[in-house]
Amino acid sequence: MSVLDKIAQIRIVPLVTLDDPNDAVPLAHALVEGGIPVAEVTFRTAVGGEVIERMAKEVPEIIVGSGTVHDIDHAMETRDRGGKFVITPGFNPKVVDWCIKHDMPVCPGTVTPSDLEQALDFGLNTVKFFPAGAYGGVKTLKALAGPYAMMKFVPTGGVNLDNLLEFLSLKNVAACGGSFVPPSSAVKAKDWKAVTETCKKIVSMVKSLG
Repeated sequence: MSVLDKIAQIRIVPLVTLDDPNDAVPLAHALVEGGIPVAEVTFRTAVGGEVIERMAKEVPEIIVGSGTVHDIDHAMETRDRGGKFVITPGFNPKVVDWCIKHDMPVCPGTVTPSDLEQALDFGLNTVKFFPAGAYGGVKTLKALAGPYAMMKFVPTGGVNLDNLLEFLSLKNVAACGGSFVPPSSAVKAKDWKAVTETCKKIVSMVKSLG
């Protein structure tokens, strides 16, 4: 089973942005214990690469990859640090091409039919839909399901606990990503138990869909 298929089974992609790399391992454990063993570690801070490496080496149960990847250098760093996937905010053909040629699962950002045509040209069938809220959310995804029935989406940006199930109930949604997990307040407070409890609540919500 591919990495993206495993993520589609879990259905949630936690967005992780850390300033302190020492938080990497306890946060990873908290996510695993909460039943969401995935982490999209963003390169929005200087320690993103170190966070990926620590999670990958010390918490092998978690599927850790990178987010906010704008260039090939960060895609390479993801691989070299032990990351298992790359997520980009927009469709960058150079990054996608590098990932495919180096067997790195990639989930590029898309919002328009033109983006999706590029994704199809590269042979991709799972893409990010970002920023989901600003580009019509559930309504747009329903509209795209007709001409792009072969495509699965990971909506991110504007997804929260209030609309999560509405997104996940769509047949063309593989998983949802966002900063609703782990809660930033809990991470800042280093309250790993709160992170685990939030994950368990979300897992319970997802299971309610059947």
